[in-house]
Amino acid sequence: MADNKKQALACKEKGNTAYKAKNFDEAIKFYDEAISLDPTEMTFLNNKAAVFFEQQKYDECISICEKAVEIGRENRADYTVIAKALGRQGKAYLKKDDYENALKYLNKSLSEHRSTETAKLVIEIEKQKKQKERLAYINPELSLEEKTKGNELYQKGLYPEALKHYTEAIKRNPDDAKIYSNRAACYTKLMEFTLALRDCEDCIRLDPKFIKGYLRKGAIYTAMKESSKAAQAYQKALELDPNCAEAQNGYRSSVVQEGSDPEAVRKRAMENPEIQDILSDPAMRLILEQMQKDPNALREHLKNPEIATKIEKLLEAGIIAIR
Repeated sequence: MADNKKQALACKEKGNTAYKAKNFDEAIKFYDEAISLDPTEMTFLNNKAAVFFEQQKYDECISICEKAVEIGRENRADYTVIAKALGRQGKAYLKKDDYENALKYLNKSLSEHRSTETAKLVIEIEKQKKQKERLAYINPELSLEEKTKGNELYQKGLYPEALKHYTEAIKRNPDDAKIYSNRAACYTKLMEFTLALRDCEDCIRLDPKFIKGYLRKGAIYTAMKESSKAAQAYQKALELDPNCAEAQNGYRSSVVQEGSDPEAVRKRAMENPEIQDILSDPAMRLILEQMQKDPNALREHLKNPEIATKIEKLLEAGIIAIR
């Protein structure tokens, strides 16, 4: 028996040499000889499975792996060797685009021995599986049907019901910007402004020239009483269509609202790079401090044309006020 094991190991080494040289048929011959000499050693079966994997004979690979695990468990093989056979079986299923079985056997492998490589592969397969399922679900015709149902319910004021159909329409056709716009309108009616804005962003990302996305965004910010952001959204819409009445009215209304809110004026001004440069100048900060403490200091500073220009800009922007 000991002599057989020794001869089996020698055959395995010959098989490994042939395998590395890509002489696969010769490798199979040596591994089969090793198996016949010592049928209790699963490593020989593992090696034979590796050859089938390289030959893209995935069904044969899977079959040998199953036998290897069976032999290994019967003979109390090391768990790392069993994990290797299960891992290779999972990889063979992956090559056959059988994600279910690939994950099944790779997870079995991990339960025997946690390999970083196998764990990463499982995560990657799960991503691929979800993506494959998502793509398989896409159907523009069914998406249009769901969108139409959503529109009908929206017109009736049945917003929660419409929302369900818009969501299904998006799943069926996630690249249609208009459906996101419709769902954003629905969310707005339900006062779910954060979700509505997210849909507007997706709408604009998919179709930057779709004016409705900016108009919806402007309306949402108006409802949220964020007139500065509303004005920016309407301004984007006007860049696409200067004659758009809704964008013109929305922008005009936002600017009026913003003008009546000093804090909004200040906030918008602070976003202006020119104002930021003036306020970040240490000399100007010192001058502003002096003006706060001594109103008469203003007259002296206004004698300097450069400083006078900067102070005028801060006054126009509503950053400072002179009493």
